[in-house]
Amino acid sequence: MIALSPPVLPSRLRRPPWWLVAMVAVLLALPSWYLIGALVRHSVDDDLAFEPGRVEPGQSRALALAEALIHREVDVHKWVANDPFFQPSFILDNMPNFQMGVLGAVARVTEAIADRDPELARAAGLLKYPGWIWKLDPRASWAPTASAEKQYRNAGRAFARINQRMAAGETVLPRDAATLAAVLGALSADLATTVAEIEAHAIDDEASAFDGQADDVFYAAKGRAYGYALLLRELGWDFSGLISRRDLSVRWRRMLDAVAAVARLDPLLVMNGAPDGLLPNHLAAQGFEIDRARRLLDEVAAEVGE
Repeated sequence: MIALSPPVLPSRLRRPPWWLVAMVAVLLALPSWYLIGALVRHSVDDDLAFEPGRVEPGQSRALALAEALIHREVDVHKWVANDPFFQPSFILDNMPNFQMGVLGAVARVTEAIADRDPELARAAGLLKYPGWIWKLDPRASWAPTASAEKQYRNAGRAFARINQRMAAGETVLPRDAATLAAVLGALSADLATTVAEIEAHAIDDEASAFDGQADDVFYAAKGRAYGYALLLRELGWDFSGLISRRDLSVRWRRMLDAVAAVARLDPLLVMNGAPDGLLPNHLAAQGFEIDRARRLLDEVAAEVGE
């Protein structure tokens, strides 16, 4: 009896080539790389107890907080709005929209009080730099350019220098009624624009309940409200004498609570349902809360301006 040997396959059929194994491994690992990396990086820090740290006599608590917010979002949590495609955080959307909302609030407040300080005006301008610009901006040029982080850090350093000059008595933050009324008016106008943007998306665009862009609009507005809540709290200390003289402490507290209520909104999933539908419309709820805060801002501004 003759024993038959099993057929011998060519080596390239017995074992896949190394490059194919590597390609399959990469394709399987990429989703995990992006998902796990994005989850690790993701942070929407809406801590309303966040403090500016030590503030010396004569310094502005609002500017100290602005500097602290920039450092926290850019260097502690890391700025993600301009992360390139090979970074896992490239797929995030709630965090970058929140971050840009926060620094947008810082820019608006500092711009409103910058009339008498050129360095403060320049810092406010730096904060308007587009948050999505990385070290390259192919839409403009392939030449290296300043990143958003660099511009924001420069603004934070400017706030620190201004506060140092305040502590030395070389400059002062105007703490008169006209300045405070101007700040409140600027914030009210900005919140009105935010409400209009929310309404445009929630109503005019007729988006569905599971609208993929609703969370972008929501978190941008949440970040703005969060920044305003903290900055108004510190402006209350900066202008405490004026607020006390005008007997506005109760109204100021009510206004702060209303702005903070917007920052606290934190649905598990942002939905854009029909106003009379079964599913919620978180944008409509947010817009209502922002509009209520804006009306209280207007009331305080009117009292200050009298």
